[in-house]
Amino acid sequence: MSAHHPEHTLDNPPATAPVDAPAHWQRFAPELPADRVAFSEVVPGGGHWSWRLSRGMALRFVALDAGANCSVVLYAAHNPLERYNMPDSLKAQHTAHYGRGHVLMSDMGRAMASVTEDSLGWHDPFGALLDHPRMVAQYGDRRFEDARNGMHRSGKDGLLIEIGKHGLGARDLIAPVNLFSKVSVDEAGRFQFHADHAPAGAMVELRLDMDVIVAVSTAPHPLDPRSHYAPAKVGIAAWRRGPALPDDVCRRFRPENARAHHNSDVFALC
Repeated sequence: MSAHHPEHTLDNPPATAPVDAPAHWQRFAPELPADRVAFSEVVPGGGHWSWRLSRGMALRFVALDAGANCSVVLYAAHNPLERYNMPDSLKAQHTAHYGRGHVLMSDMGRAMASVTEDSLGWHDPFGALLDHPRMVAQYGDRRFEDARNGMHRSGKDGLLIEIGKHGLGARDLIAPVNLFSKVSVDEAGRFQFHADHAPAGAMVELRLDMDVIVAVSTAPHPLDPRSHYAPAKVGIAAWRRGPALPDDVCRRFRPENARAHHNSDVFALC
């Protein structure tokens, strides 16, 4: 068992406990209103998870260790052929990174999720996913048969497992948003990974503006230069924030955002 990637021990509640027991969110997001928290998870480094969540829910992501990366993909729950579209989202908002106020738009021009809270100001949309060949070349191969829960997992494999639970496959895997990671471009046009971008305690929140399928992986960013496999844990709390109001910061951030939110509002009425 690696000292850098200890085996994860599940903290399962007794059968008689409430739905959100143990209440992980009280450790990393105690300011959330207790009566609105639906559930919380601590996803170990290299882990993966997925949910089907309703419009108006919010996911609070907190880096529990420095150097976290959390890759997120979004699909419309009513029809997963509608999904997060990175080029349209960036082009519409004239940006090359995400922060508070930005909206993740679908390929149908609807707001799927909005960045309502953010302590970092920069989350990477370009870096894609760590795949198995790159992972083995950089970190070596530790398989489940030998290392059990201390195995090395790639972000691509983790997300394929998760979207497969919802009837999706390799052809459906899209470019993720890499929360907590910063990638800039130098004067020669090369991607530059900022290794010290996210301290422990860094936070970002996505409000869901449609009913969506959300899948996440906490595997390392593919441009992370570290030579040992030591991805950080991420705390995730789901709470009932409610849909975007008329004066919502994300709706008012840009005219394009207002149109995307209007499209989601109309769809919700149908």
